[in-house]
Amino acid sequence: MDELLRARAGFVLADVDCDATPGIAADKRRAEQLLAEGAEHLGALQERLFAASRSGATQRVLVVLQAMDTAGKGGIVRHVVGAVDPQGVHLTAFKKPTDEELAHHFLWRIERRLPEAGMIGVFDRSHYEDVLIGRVRQLAPADEIEQRYGEIIDFERRLADDGVSIVKVMLHISRDEQRARLQERLDRPDKHWKYRPGDIDERLLWDDYQAAYQLAIERTDADYAPWYVVPANHKWYARLAVQAQLIAALERIDPQWPLADFDVEVEKARLAAT
Repeated sequence: MDELLRARAGFVLADVDCDATPGIAADKRRAEQLLAEGAEHLGALQERLFAASRSGATQRVLVVLQAMDTAGKGGIVRHVVGAVDPQGVHLTAFKKPTDEELAHHFLWRIERRLPEAGMIGVFDRSHYEDVLIGRVRQLAPADEIEQRYGEIIDFERRLADDGVSIVKVMLHISRDEQRARLQERLDRPDKHWKYRPGDIDERLLWDDYQAAYQLAIERTDADYAPWYVVPANHKWYARLAVQAQLIAALERIDPQWPLADFDVEVEKARLAAT
């Protein structure tokens, strides 16, 4: 699935079929079974990663989730990341920058939320907002936006050199699917809390956002910080696909259980004598 979803050179976002399910021949019911099976494996890998850090291992994982509104980032957090031990997860949902954050470099608030050794960090939105909404809404001068791509590349290369496995995911839904999901939020009182009038304002800029995503992915995809574009009209597929990417990242790390720093046989004998 790495190769099926990887946004390599020549990638064109407009060519992605948001209804597609590349790499998985399943339906929603079968997908739920696969997700549960994957959760067990993911949990075991996460525990090994966390344990290895207790003996000095520095590896950790950073999952960057980007998407248009309603694409399902919350579902990924609940159904994929939520299946592992919460003590090994550091989740950050980035909102509109505060006055304090705006007074600093745009990466300042990102640096403060990076995962520690042994952790899986999840960014619900991220530093990419500064070249997405920042570009679309012209929140900074054009030359400053342009400079940020290079700063992001340098930042992510430094993270990778420091033991961070970066997985960048764009959940890609169609314009029609977003309309249907927004309509559901308006139709259901239990979903009104998810709806913001500003969602429509952002939707009106759909084409501008698609162009901004295309440019950001082109400029910042790298082997040490790859972009995966996940067709997300089917929520069950998006969850399986992101779970697969997270499992693959942890398998590449292959964290090992730390060796005992005590004599196991001696401790067994001591325990038996109690």
